Amino acid sequence: MTIGVWILGNQLWEQQAALQSCSHQENLPVIFIESLQHIQVRPYHKQKLVLVWSAMRHFAEELRQQKYAVTYEISADFITPLKAWIQSHNITELRVMIPNDRPFTQFIQSLDLSCQINLIPNNHFLWSTEEFDHWAKNRKRLLMEDFYREGRRRFQILMDKDKPIGGQWNLDKENRQPPKGKLKTPPAQWFTPDDITLAVITKVKSLNIPTYGDVEPFRWGVTRHQALQVLDWFIQERLADFGTHQDAMVTGEETMWHALISPYLNLGLLQPLEIIQAAEQAYHQHNLPLNSVEGFIRQVLGWREYMRGIYHFVDADYPNQNWFNHTRPLPEFFWTGETKMNCLHQILTQVQHTGYAHHIQRLMVLSNFALIAGISPQAIENWFHAVFIDAYDWVMQTNVIGMGLFADGGILASKPYAASANYINKMSDYCKGCVYNHKEKFGQDACPFNFFYWYFLEQHRDKLQTQGRISFILKNLDKMSQEELNLIRQQAQDWWNS
Repeated sequence: MTIGVWILGNQLWEQQAALQSCSHQENLPVIFIESLQHIQVRPYHKQKLVLVWSAMRHFAEELRQQKYAVTYEISADFITPLKAWIQSHNITELRVMIPNDRPFTQFIQSLDLSCQINLIPNNHFLWSTEEFDHWAKNRKRLLMEDFYREGRRRFQILMDKDKPIGGQWNLDKENRQPPKGKLKTPPAQWFTPDDITLAVITKVKSLNIPTYGDVEPFRWGVTRHQALQVLDWFIQERLADFGTHQDAMVTGEETMWHALISPYLNLGLLQPLEIIQAAEQAYHQHNLPLNSVEGFIRQVLGWREYMRGIYHFVDADYPNQNWFNHTRPLPEFFWTGETKMNCLHQILTQVQHTGYAHHIQRLMVLSNFALIAGISPQAIENWFHAVFIDAYDWVMQTNVIGMGLFADGGILASKPYAASANYINKMSDYCKGCVYNHKEKFGQDACPFNFFYWYFLEQHRDKLQTQGRISFILKNLDKMSQEELNLIRQQAQDWWNS
């Protein structure tokens, strides 16, 4: 009997479950497969392709040095090299760690192979899907805050016995400061591509399939060692000031104080508990501000685990949810960045160059615009999945369909995250360099965020009335004349025809 392990491109950890289950076997046959077919589902960002393939190649080389019998295949599909490898190594049992994404799990389960397929439970998260389901199944509400507090207790993070350190679970109110004055942001930890990465860049440049964005300069890390450097740099240079301005947006500031660890975390190069414990240890050793440390830990222990848990908990039709029945197509400027709206232009151009934008740029500008403009949730989710370097099915389904677009009707978000230009002006400097007036609701100079926002509220008033946290805003509609509402409605509709 010969066991072989298939390692997927986002399972790059020496202690991942499938490898760990075979720790007793010498010269364990291991296969990696770069599939060109797999990347034709959508036009992925070129830097995402470089990151994943280079990280795979580096990890494969690390395993070779540890005496694993590594096969690395570059193929049009997964099935052809997989079957050939199984035959050449006389594999009788194929072990694969359960993928994070449901579609790929179904793909593996559908394979007709000459050996047994054994899916090993995924160990890249703090909560298993079964544990999350047990937490969620009998609850009337699935609020992240409830889940986050349970995680703090369970893993004893920032706890003083059974109470949160500082007396409060959530210090988010201290983490919403607008950018005032000159901010002294620390530089990010970037890297120079090595020979393996340069070879992948050359390959990506030669692809004759639709892709997105700029492939160079490529500055991301591609190994666990580099990922740990990014984590250490964040802890030492950015964590102390991370909290206060984590929602702020500034022209020319691509990363602010953000950690930039999500691409590595989602590949398996970093693990959630080591990240959380590093931040907690820094808090105790260096007396860092609690609002910064708690705010960061909540993103990993709270949001990340929660979003993954919800993804596997909800019904299979979740990706098709469309509570507002929005069907507008995705504007072409999402792909090109060519729009007069300066906030969108700045962020979309940044995404083209880097594959990255921080969470408020994604939620309160990109998703917000898609929501209030009536863009199809499925169209915008597909775009998010294509262009972001840390995007995967499990990441984007809940974050975009649920959080950003409220297309699930409130399964995971307590309100639609809809906002006018006033929010963007408060939290960024984008409006200062824009041709539109952020104060005008309608008219030639009016910011589209404004007339779309009020049109959205009017159009969906009946549904929004049931959302406690937004219902009071609807009273402002009553203060507008019918003439104003008609002008807003007409301008919103005309925008799509211009």
